[in-house]
Amino acid sequence: MLGTLNGALEVRAISLPPEDISADVEGINELENGVPVLTRILVRYRLRVPGSARERVERALERHAAKCPTAASLKGAVEVEWEADIEETD
Repeated sequence: MLGTLNGALEVRAISLPPEDISADVEGINELENGVPVLTRILVRYRLRVPGSARERVERALERHAAKCPTAASLKGAVEVEWEADIEETD
């Protein structure tokens, strides 16, 4: 999902160096018939962006999951959630 988000930002003329875009990902397992099954993934993005780009970044965040091959592959089987910590650099 991070790659898809980065691509969505680049389409909006926002190119971030690797140290300004990262994600922590947590998988949640639940027991189903005694078997641990991945049921949810939480992606926490950390972004450092120019203040002038804030609105474009928020639009990219709102739309990126719908274009993400990983999220599409997991749809219906694993719930994917995301949140973002956005720091403005200007």
